[in-house]
Amino acid sequence: MLAIGLMSGTSLDGIDSALIETDGADQVRPIAFRGEPYSDVARGQLAEATRMALTFDRPRASPPIVAAGDLITRTHALVVHKLMKEAGVSPADVGVIGFHGQTIAHRPDRGWTWQIGDGAALARTTGITTVADFRSADVAAGGQGAPLMPVYHAALVAGLDGPFAVLNLGGVANITWIGAGGAMIAFDTGPANGLIDQWVETETGARYDLGGALGAAGRVDETVLTAMLDHPFFDAPPPKSLDRHDFTIQPARGLSAADGAATLTAFTAATVADALNQLPERPKRLIVAGGGRHNPTMLAMIAGRTGLTPEPSDTLGWNGDAMEAEGFAYMAVRTLRDLPISFPGTTGVAQPQVGGVIHPAD
Repeated sequence: MLAIGLMSGTSLDGIDSALIETDGADQVRPIAFRGEPYSDVARGQLAEATRMALTFDRPRASPPIVAAGDLITRTHALVVHKLMKEAGVSPADVGVIGFHGQTIAHRPDRGWTWQIGDGAALARTTGITTVADFRSADVAAGGQGAPLMPVYHAALVAGLDGPFAVLNLGGVANITWIGAGGAMIAFDTGPANGLIDQWVETETGARYDLGGALGAAGRVDETVLTAMLDHPFFDAPPPKSLDRHDFTIQPARGLSAADGAATLTAFTAATVADALNQLPERPKRLIVAGGGRHNPTMLAMIAGRTGLTPEPSDTLGWNGDAMEAEGFAYMAVRTLRDLPISFPGTTGVAQPQVGGVIHPAD
């Protein structure tokens, strides 16, 4: 069927939307992609909701978070209509929407994860059956609720000679290892673009390190880097996941703008190298998706610390900007077919877990 996937990441830069044709198993055909940036006002509203959510011991309604959830639902509905118009399809043509929503807090250690956005309202607004709340069932069953992309990564590399590692460099980095017979191991490796973006915006006013230029101009402070790597998360065995705000830029305070960018970029590279050492077998290829693949300084540092050449996913014909949105479209179809989206090797859940809540269209 035709399926639309929607993803809004923790970097708060905007909404990714993708239209694919898939059976939720081994057939995937990307059709269209659209990225829609958030306004500064919207980014501020979502950031405030996130700050508030991180102070709670469990999810609960509050006016700023309710308003942010309405914003997420409204903007995603608009993007769905724009995507369908560009692709030349109607709501009647689309079987399902996979609606991830916006993560404002991820606390699997406390038994919850929180994505705002109203799946039922999106189904009513678009006239398309919508699957939302992909992570909660896994967390309730004892899993980490993340990462969820491995099942889609496995579909993309099916038939290719592995083992592969697919590294997603978003606000947080996560890696998927796919071995013989489709065996999967996946986990968050540490921060990716999130800390660098925050540093660059704080120090220069820019939203991110364009082309890795600021990091390339700086010097890595090994003392700060060593201190940042001394965190219990890195000693924990996979599967494991983290919240975007589990790490801060505070250790880099006092460095120049360029040295701070270089050090935080090296931190991402060092955590990826550490993650590769936790895999059961060294991958033959390291495929990189997400916004970080556009940062040549980051890719060069990863290559230097891992001994592998990071290959942007685009070299395989994959749209590295669309992969997460495509993945949630794929998982939405799996949910309709009662197929699992998380597994013991990817989230630590005891048994393969079907995820997502189905909201039928009127």
